[in-house]
Amino acid sequence: MHNSNGRLQAVVFDLGGVLIDWDPRYLYRKLFGNDEQAVERFLQEINFFEWNQRQDAGRPFKEAVEEACQRYPQHCELIRAYDARYPESISGPIWETVEILRAIKQAGYPIYALSNWPSEKWQLVRPKFEFFNWFDEIMISGEVRLAKPDPQIFRLLLDRIGHAPGECLYIDDHAPNIVVAEQLGFHTHHFETPEKLQAELKSLGVLA
Repeated sequence: MHNSNGRLQAVVFDLGGVLIDWDPRYLYRKLFGNDEQAVERFLQEINFFEWNQRQDAGRPFKEAVEEACQRYPQHCELIRAYDARYPESISGPIWETVEILRAIKQAGYPIYALSNWPSEKWQLVRPKFEFFNWFDEIMISGEVRLAKPDPQIFRLLLDRIGHAPGECLYIDDHAPNIVVAEQLGFHTHHFETPEKLQAELKSLGVLA
């Protein structure tokens, strides 16, 4: 249970894009008849990811939808659809990463999750996947009303799990989150594929 300097003691996972395949495009492709360009234009026009980030940080969906409908009345039905049909934005688990998660747990490491997720949507998804029960702690941005890449949410997690950043490997697919984690002293892995993650964990001595 160590890396080259003998300090790695815990592994922290992001969820969306690492263990769960979430993308609003899965829903919007259905609504736009698979017209990719129309989907991208719409997401850009309403600043979808910026809008969604505020729900990640705790804004209630009802309020978010009303605000966006006032601003983009021509898109109101499409905006409401994301709230009403949220589960259709998730295609399911990324099973290869789930297997890596299992291997890390079996190797005896505590595993934690730190995820940007609107609290009310997390409540919908949480019961669906058994592997969420493997985690020793899951910190959801919407529940603590802070969202990555705010350094405060990383500090809050460290307080809660009782580890120093240098004892933790942090895995995330979103580069700005990795940058902040590194600045705080975490070991990091910028997730691209399960294969690359597995290779990294072997080189760190986490997995045999």
